[in-house]
Amino acid sequence: MNIMAEPTEFGLFEQYNTIIGVDEAGRGCLAGPVYICAVLCPRSRFTELQNLQNLTDSKKLSPKQRDRVLDELLDMGISYRVSVVNHRIIDDINILQASLLGMKRSVARLALATGSSPIVVVDGNQPIETVYPQITVVKGDLKFKTIAAASIFAKVLRDRFMIAVAGKWPQYGFESHKGYPSPVHKAALREFGPCPIHRLTFRPCRPK
Repeated sequence: MNIMAEPTEFGLFEQYNTIIGVDEAGRGCLAGPVYICAVLCPRSRFTELQNLQNLTDSKKLSPKQRDRVLDELLDMGISYRVSVVNHRIIDDINILQASLLGMKRSVARLALATGSSPIVVVDGNQPIETVYPQITVVKGDLKFKTIAAASIFAKVLRDRFMIAVAGKWPQYGFESHKGYPSPVHKAALREFGPCPIHRLTFRPCRPK
C-alpha cells in the first residue's frame, strides 16, 4: 500500500500506532558496505523522539553531534535494526538493489509489539519489499524524525567501520572520506588501484 499524498508523522500517527523509519548510509561510496537502519517508534514515544536536540539528517551534523544524538537514541532505548550489505553483494546486484535488500532485512528483523499497526516510511523514492503499509519520502531524513534517527544509526556505525578498516589500508585515507569519491580517494585509486573492499563495478574502481 502506498499513500499518494505526503503526510506528516503526526498525520500518520492518527492512522497507525507505530512508524518505522528507514534510511541508509554509504550508497554513494566507492568502497565498503552500505549500512541500512530501520527505527521503530510507537505513538507513545514520538514526543520523546521529537524532543531530541539535533535529531535531523545525519549529513547536516558534525561527527561529534552525530555521536551525541546516537548516544541519546541509545539512552532512550529506541528499537532499531541495522543491516550491512557488503561490497561483494553491491557488485553482484548493484547498489540500488543492495540498499533495498538491506531495508527489507532491517524492517523484517524488528520485533513489533502485539497490537501494533505499523507503517514503514522510507527515505527516497523507491518502495521496498515489506508486508506493512509504506510510503516513500524524498528528503525524508529532513521531514521525519523516525527517518532521521535511522540515518544517524546508519551513518555513525558505517563511519566507525570505515575508520576501523583505515588502518589496514592506510594509503586510501578511509578515516577522512569514509569511502566517498573525494579527490584524495580518487588520487589514491589511480596510484594504488582498488583494495579488497572497493566496489569494482563503480567506474573509478574498475581495474585498468
